[in-house]
Amino acid sequence: MKLQQLLSYARRAVDDYDMIQPGDKIAIGISGGKDSLTLLYALHGLKRFYPNPFEIEAITVDLGFDGFDLSPIQKLCDELGVRYTVVKTDIGRIIFDERKEKNPCALCAKMRKGAFNDQAKALGCNKLAYGHHKDDLVETMLLSLIFEGRFFSFSPKTYLDRMDITLIRPLIYVNEADVIGFQHKYNLPVCKSPCPANGYTKREYAKNLAKQLNLEHPGAMERMFSAIINGNISSWPKRNDQRPYK
Repeated sequence: MKLQQLLSYARRAVDDYDMIQPGDKIAIGISGGKDSLTLLYALHGLKRFYPNPFEIEAITVDLGFDGFDLSPIQKLCDELGVRYTVVKTDIGRIIFDERKEKNPCALCAKMRKGAFNDQAKALGCNKLAYGHHKDDLVETMLLSLIFEGRFFSFSPKTYLDRMDITLIRPLIYVNEADVIGFQHKYNLPVCKSPCPANGYTKREYAKNLAKQLNLEHPGAMERMFSAIINGNISSWPKRNDQRPYK
């Protein structure tokens, strides 16, 4: 996927769900993975021509694991002219050494989001941006169906009233395969997570299930995604383009 195509997908999502208003200051959550770095490129590129002027900040919450070198991301942000902030925490030690959590992901996500939100507010941001893509929406829907018994997936835009800040997901129309292609084409400086739970989660199970369904029934991923977009999920904002998504 070329940058122009990425920007087209991102702009469509931003327009469909009114994600960006004039004067927004958006904190991009940089995990070090391909998705968040692709999001950084998308918002940096969109910023140059989008009719609503906005600013961006890049933020990584460092969980405190050894060997997590973020210098390549710092270099990329310097090249793009984006301010990069690393929030140092002891989240990894607290979860794995002190609490010895058997199911660490939920608590880790809660603590990580808290640190990210606090830093975003401290930098004067009124929006947060996550790098969730099309496959993530489908996987979340499968998790919800299998483990919660309801049809649900996370919203493209969510107002967090306790923080008085809005979360946006501009990559929802981008396939993970295209993100992988973008990563290789532009040599994104991916920093692999050293978390010991990485790759052994329910989400990884849902990812493999979705791939298997699409392998056995070609087009299943796209049809499931269309069902989500057209599904009138109660917590979702209305899409500006009211035609059924195809």
